[in-house]
Amino acid sequence: MNIQLKLEYAAFLALGVLAFSQTGYSWWWFAGLFLAPDISMLGYTINNKAGAFCYNLFHHFGIAVIVYLVGTALSLPYLQMVGAILFSHSAFDRVLGYGLKYPDSFQNTHLGKIGKKME
Repeated sequence: MNIQLKLEYAAFLALGVLAFSQTGYSWWWFAGLFLAPDISMLGYTINNKAGAFCYNLFHHFGIAVIVYLVGTALSLPYLQMVGAILFSHSAFDRVLGYGLKYPDSFQNTHLGKIGKKME
């Protein structure tokens, strides 16, 4: 993956951490819930299409931002926390090369194929 994209996603990760710091919650919440969005991969137990939908729902930057902004508008810090964690987790995944999924295969992402290369 292009180094420029990785740097952009690293900046998004830093932005997500900054957003979390504004919630006032303990960093234990951040550490404990950081991998929680990956529970969405359970959708793949149904089929690839359901799996991609569930995964993308919990790894979409737009949804994370909306959750955070709704939490801000309604003065609900727990929604701000959830939005910041969703955003941070998604950015971290993108730094590692895991993008949003296409419905044909878990390995087929908007950033390219992931996993072992077939030769």
